[in-house]
Amino acid sequence: MPVAETNQNQYFGSFNIEGGNFNSAGIVSTTIKSTLKNLGIPGDLVRKAAIVSYEAEINVVSYAKKGVVNLTVNPGVVNIEVIDEGPGIPNIDLAMQEGWSTADNKIREMGFGAGMGLCNIKNYSDDFQIHSEVGKGTHLKMTIQTP
Repeated sequence: MPVAETNQNQYFGSFNIEGGNFNSAGIVSTTIKSTLKNLGIPGDLVRKAAIVSYEAEINVVSYAKKGVVNLTVNPGVVNIEVIDEGPGIPNIDLAMQEGWSTADNKIREMGFGAGMGLCNIKNYSDDFQIHSEVGKGTHLKMTIQTP
């Protein structure tokens, strides 16, 4: 269940993701999209936020045991933070290359694992930070500037 708090022009929401649960994959990013629309964020920026949150959510579902997505909206900025408890990324530079994927056949057969997730996150974020520790997990911070 999401935790949400709204205070005038500010919003904070926290959403849990269950690793391996492809039946619920996309629910968090859809909720983020609806929330941003309801907050009056312009459509082109909602689209960017939906893309980065969906790509990050699918990565958590595909690779991690679990994760959390924190959405913070303040005047002028949307911040999306994703923290997972997964295997970590041994080589971030390699993982950032288009088409690079460690997805297994099961994930690929479901239509995921094309190796575009992190690239799309970087391309659709105004600022993107990634930190990963092998055996512990990955932490993403995405920023989208708003008017």
